[in-house]
Amino acid sequence: MKRAIILCAVLALALGAAGRVRLTRAAMATTEKSFDGRLERDVLEGDIFLLLGMTRGVYIEGTGIVYSAEVNLAPIPGISPFHPEMTKQDWARVKQKKVQRLPALKTAMKQMLIDSAATLDGMPSEEQVVLGVTITSHPKEDSAGIPGQIVMQAGKKALLDVQAGRVPRAQMDTLIKVVEY
Repeated sequence: MKRAIILCAVLALALGAAGRVRLTRAAMATTEKSFDGRLERDVLEGDIFLLLGMTRGVYIEGTGIVYSAEVNLAPIPGISPFHPEMTKQDWARVKQKKVQRLPALKTAMKQMLIDSAATLDGMPSEEQVVLGVTITSHPKEDSAGIPGQIVMQAGKKALLDVQAGRVPRAQMDTLIKVVEY
């Protein structure tokens, strides 16, 4: 009798777990690759070397998914016998390029969040989707006004509502929490 109860309990747990759709690593990897492509194409203007490492996602059951990436928004000219040191003008050009690319990064990040919500089928709609992008800087550069990291977060359901047109894109900024460090 005791065995039958235990067997029924194990079967009930197994059937309950089998009926639940789970987020797969393959779905996460697809989104990671999509993020890398968008960063390279829309922000870094095709310069893959400014994407430092590949985007990585971590799923925390009951909470949501966190993606992280690291980019260099502007290359620093190389030092050579013909260019032995960075001048003030060189540093100014680097900063100008970073400032120029910053709005494109923020726009791409928001769109990446919206697009990712539809690909994460196994993730419950009440969980969060988070994207954090670290922006590298050289110790000698003037990085005033350029955040070292941007983190955007929104509920999956809200992102799906924007994507499906149930919520106007104009309200997107109220749904996505943005923190800059």
